[in-house]
Amino acid sequence: MKTMLNNKLIKKSLVSTVLLISIALIATAGNYYAESVAIQHNDTINQAPRFDTTLFRLSGLDSEALSKAPAIPLNKQGSNFVQVYLKKYDEHMELMKERSIRIFPIMDSIFSLYDLPEELKYLAVVESELRPKVVSHVGARGTWQFMPTTARLLKLKVTKHYDERTNVAKSTVAAAKYLRDLHAQFGDWPLAIAAYNCGPAPILKAIKKSGSRNFWKLQHYLPAETRGHVKRFIATHYYFEGQGGITTMTKEECKKYKKDMINYVAKLNKDAENENKVNSNSTISDIINDEKLVKVASN
Repeated sequence: MKTMLNNKLIKKSLVSTVLLISIALIATAGNYYAESVAIQHNDTINQAPRFDTTLFRLSGLDSEALSKAPAIPLNKQGSNFVQVYLKKYDEHMELMKERSIRIFPIMDSIFSLYDLPEELKYLAVVESELRPKVVSHVGARGTWQFMPTTARLLKLKVTKHYDERTNVAKSTVAAAKYLRDLHAQFGDWPLAIAAYNCGPAPILKAIKKSGSRNFWKLQHYLPAETRGHVKRFIATHYYFEGQGGITTMTKEECKKYKKDMINYVAKLNKDAENENKVNSNSTISDIINDEKLVKVASN
């Protein structure tokens, strides 16, 4: 009985440590994005570690641990918009959920391959309502609403007789590359999504005018359509996920959230260690060094 209890506690600590190691890798990924500033469209897949709202579930934490985990923050302006938007478009979003059944699995696999948050697929809901052949009044086409010039830059074939913008898989690969490069330039998902809508130049101009790289502080220097685009993405994310995630947080919010998660998981390990001390002559700290992991994750 005593051995079984020890094994259970060790397993719990190992699960928590998997999360800590993941967060340590996330810090490395953040450094990669901060150092990469030029937009370069190529076929090289970025191998930076993933970080998204499924992290806890992938690590196997139980429902009690999940319920006590740090809450993902959302700016008050964003929260007000989400509440109004979801109430107003509830039936419309239900239709989007039905359409997503066939399309989202394709997008999930592609974003996963490029080590990007799978939640970026919700941008396609905002862009095209998940209609592969829809054409905008300015000529943008497909699920990801690429203009012909941008599509060709991203190596999609656009001719009079053949248009890969209407191919869900190929256009999602192009979107993944473009979003990856925009995030590398701005180091922030809300800004990357804003740039997806209006291009990088207006974002850089807004940053200069506002003196800030925080979307919520510079948004009024952006075109109204772009402001709404980012907020609609966040609302869509909340509809499908029931909460925010890495793609709905600013860079500053991400840093704080990572720190909160590191502290939370360290506490889980500490609690498990203290419980094990009561029931065993050996401690979990002999196997896993929380302080070392937290130090690595914080770098």
